This record gives sequence, structure tokens and C-alpha cells, in this order.
Amino acid sequence: MLGKLSGWDDTIVALATPTGIGAIGVIRLSGSDAFRVVNELFPSKDLQAQPSHTLHVGFLKDGDQVLDEVVVALFKGPRSYTGEDVVEVSCHGSPYIQQQVIQSCVSRGARLAKPGEFTQRAFLHGKLDLVQAEAVADLIASNTEASRKAALHNIRGGFSAVLQQLRDRMLQFSALIELELDFAQEDVEFADRSQFFSLINEAERTVQHLLQSFQLGNVIKNGVQVAIIGKPNAGKSTLLNTLLNENRAIVSDIAGTTRDTIEETLNIDGILFRLVDTAGIRQHTSDVIESIGVEKSLEKMRQADVVIYLFDANETSVNELSEVAANMQEQSIQFLLAGNKADKSDETLLEEKFLGFEHITFISAKSEWNVDELKEKLVEMVLHGSVQTEGTVVTNARHQHALQQVASSLSDIHRGLDDKIPGDLLALDIRRCLHYLGEITGEISNEDRLDYIFSKFCIGK
Repeated sequence: MLGKLSGWDDTIVALATPTGIGAIGVIRLSGSDAFRVVNELFPSKDLQAQPSHTLHVGFLKDGDQVLDEVVVALFKGPRSYTGEDVVEVSCHGSPYIQQQVIQSCVSRGARLAKPGEFTQRAFLHGKLDLVQAEAVADLIASNTEASRKAALHNIRGGFSAVLQQLRDRMLQFSALIELELDFAQEDVEFADRSQFFSLINEAERTVQHLLQSFQLGNVIKNGVQVAIIGKPNAGKSTLLNTLLNENRAIVSDIAGTTRDTIEETLNIDGILFRLVDTAGIRQHTSDVIESIGVEKSLEKMRQADVVIYLFDANETSVNELSEVAANMQEQSIQFLLAGNKADKSDETLLEEKFLGFEHITFISAKSEWNVDELKEKLVEMVLHGSVQTEGTVVTNARHQHALQQVASSLSDIHRGLDDKIPGDLLALDIRRCLHYLGEITGEISNEDRLDYIFSKFCIGK
């Protein structure tokens, strides 16, 4: 595949560790001249004569100038991350030193790597398929246990194995049906239609399961935006502070204290929740600033994945809460009702008062009473009881789109088998299905699409 793309025969260099001051910095080179470039800066020994997977300590020198004392790691292709000759230079973590080393490499023929170019070369050399390559970026960006597990599963080839098995079996039948076309005048069938029908049924179940997992995958990868909505002085800022276990928002007894939205993140059971504390919503206010805050609150409510509607359990009427719930349902908003200040009343009486309301939890944000139950309901609502992340979970929107096309193709094949359509028409639907399966793993790709995918990686990976 590499030979089909232009501009992949040079040597690239980049900082592989985060920018800024640290103990060490790692500078990575990949390409046919990687050993030569570093060898010219490393007078201690001839690196080109050293075996692969070895470490060497010495000084880097650019002419008479000593750049730094470093550790050089050698990886000869194809036994390297990219499949090419790779050299990693561990120098001290001064940004100035790192820049000097990179500049010295560039002056000897290397060029600065583009974002994701090391991983892109690993893909082009067959070290990773496209799903695994994208999972590398997901692993780097992972910020919860669930996202780490999902990315690792894909890096290890879990998702790819499911797709490859399906594609291989489809290819077998495709080849037999294509063969039938060569013997169209003989009126023979090489492909067992009953076995093919069973395969299509199984494939449809597999693809639907993967598509259904995207909702969980999107939560795992991107987190969940939760807007805390309610009337002024309902205790929204107090609830935010309690959930975060810190005094993030200003709290007072004065209604309308919160004028703008406050956003913070919270990790609950491995899922990242983006909490938004909003200004209190009331219909009539003469305060211009408060009016702007109310409008922002309504906007955040419409944008949120889940809304926690917080209300004073003692002061709010059943009719008022019914109106709120109906309004949320009308806008197709996922919501939880949280009756605050419930520690001031008998819980049994409150339950009787609001009998018939779903997703309601009585809490005291101030004393932290029953807040853990609210967290549990929040997680349950988002995951819908699905907490299994060890198996294959689709987290990538590109994969989801391709799987939707696969599902459509399988449906057409299924319908064609039912209608006993000719083999040439059936073959067209099978080719389309195989095309989209191959598009996910990168077996079918183009240079522009690859450049776009890898441009979202960090430089040096």
C-alpha cells in the first residue's frame, strides 16, 4: 500500500513527549535515513553497525557543539512501530535542547513529521489496520477507565477480528457467486443459498449489535453533558458543589445569585459527566443580566444529553412539576427529577405527594443526603443498564456511518435472496457490503481520507 502513496520515502522527526519542561524528552525519527541522521550527531560509536533493539549512551554533537548527553534506542525495520528504521533519542527535558536536537536532524535531511504520521506509516506498512490506528489516538485521549478499556480492546484487534471474520466469509460466497456468472449459460449454482441466507442473518445480528453499542461508545469516548436546571434558590449551585466535593459555585440565600453557566467535569463509575450549573429559570425578571442568564440556561438545557431538574420538594406543587415534566417530554429531553431540601420533610409524605412521577429522587444537596442515589440513577439513565466495556464497543462516528451502510447492504442482500434475484444483481449488493466493511479497517481507502483521519492525531505519534 505504501508504494501507491506519494511522499512516504523520506525520514521524519518529531518530539514524541509533551512540550514543556520535564525530566526527559523523547525525539523520534522514522525512515530509511533515520540511522544515518542520528549517527552523524553521535560520535561515540557507529550506530549503523549496532544491532536492533539496543540502547546506547553518549553525547550528541553538531560539529564542535555538544548538544546533550543522551540515550539512543535503535529499532530496525520491519521490527519497529512504523515498520521502518526508527531511532528514539532520550535527551534532557529542556525545550531549548529538544529544539536544537530536532533542528540538527532536519539540517541533515529529516523533515518535521505531520500529526499522526508515525502511526499512519505503521498502518501503511501493515503493522496496524485503520481501526487499531484510530484506537491509538483514542487511548492517548482516554480520560476514564471505560475509555481506556475500549481503546485497548480495539488496539488488540478485537473490533477488527469481528469485521475480518465477517468479511472473509462474505468474500467466500462472493467468489462463488461471481464464478456462477462465468457459467451463466450452464444454469449452475456453486454458492449454497441456504448457507448464505444463514450467514446474512448472522451478519445482520452482529452489525445491529455493533450499531447499538455506539450509544454506549459515544458516552465512553465523549462523556455526557448534564445540565442542572431549576428555579432560583432551588439549590443548583449547592448540588454542583456537593457532586464535585468542592466549593466551585457561589452559594447564597439570595435568589438569582448564579448569573452565568458554570461547567465542571465529574467521573462517576468510569463515565465522564460534564456538569453545567445554570442560572435559575423564572418567567419574569426586570434584571437584564439575569434575563441573559436565564436564556443561556434554556439553551444549555436543549443542548444537554441529560437534564437534572432540581426543585424544592417542600414548596413545589404537583401541578407545577407536571407542567415541567410534560415540557421536557415534549422536547424529547432525557431528564431526572430531583426534589431538594427533602430532609426538612417526611420522605413518605413526599413520595405520596409526588406519586406517579418517574425518575424522581429526593435529596438534600446541603447535607449530601441521598446524593449517591442520584448519581446511580444518572449512570443508569445514561448507560441503560449496559456497563460491559470489555467486548467490542463502537466509539468512532466514522465506523458507525460505515456500519449503517453495511446494514443497508445486508438488508438488500437479504431481500434479494428472498426474491431470488439473478446472481449478477446479488453480486452488486455483496460488493457494496464488502466495500464498506473494508473501509472501516482501511483495506479500501484513499490518500485524502487517510490524511484527514491521521491529521487529528498528536504530532510525534
